[in-house]
Amino acid sequence: MRFIPLFAAVSSLAFGTLLHADPLPVGSPAPHVTAVDQKGQPVNFAEVYAKGTTLVYFYPKAGTAGCTAEACSLRDSYSKLRAEGLQVIGVSRDSAAAQDKFREDNHLPFTLIADPDGTVAAAFGVPKLMGVLPVDARQSFLIKDDKIVWNSPHAQTKTSADEVEKALASLK
Repeated sequence: MRFIPLFAAVSSLAFGTLLHADPLPVGSPAPHVTAVDQKGQPVNFAEVYAKGTTLVYFYPKAGTAGCTAEACSLRDSYSKLRAEGLQVIGVSRDSAAAQDKFREDNHLPFTLIADPDGTVAAAFGVPKLMGVLPVDARQSFLIKDDKIVWNSPHAQTKTSADEVEKALASLK
């Protein structure tokens, strides 16, 4: 019986962390981190940003329904997003091998980052899901001229590309 109040307090704290997540705000410098892609190759984010406007989106787990819907939404609009000059990078705590399989299974044309220790997520201020689970919350960021120009602390799944397209249009 003594554990019930403790469990309630921890659950409340964890849920509160999700509700009060503080991703990097618009205007913040974009994080300059390096992580490995789905093939285990290092990706220097500063070098990517230097090539143009970049979407960095975080998702909880490769291969799950919501994460697949989000990735496929971006895949299906990729030509249009690229025509707008956008680069896309997906990030989750999955291993490089899991990211590679997810990319291949869904024919994703963009880079996926393996962030098993959460370094990239921490640099962007992305919390763990529910504050405690070993996966990151779903969030998206647009970077332009080395600054955060838009963020979505509750990024969409099936309509992710629409959300990003609207954000890009608002930047013009």
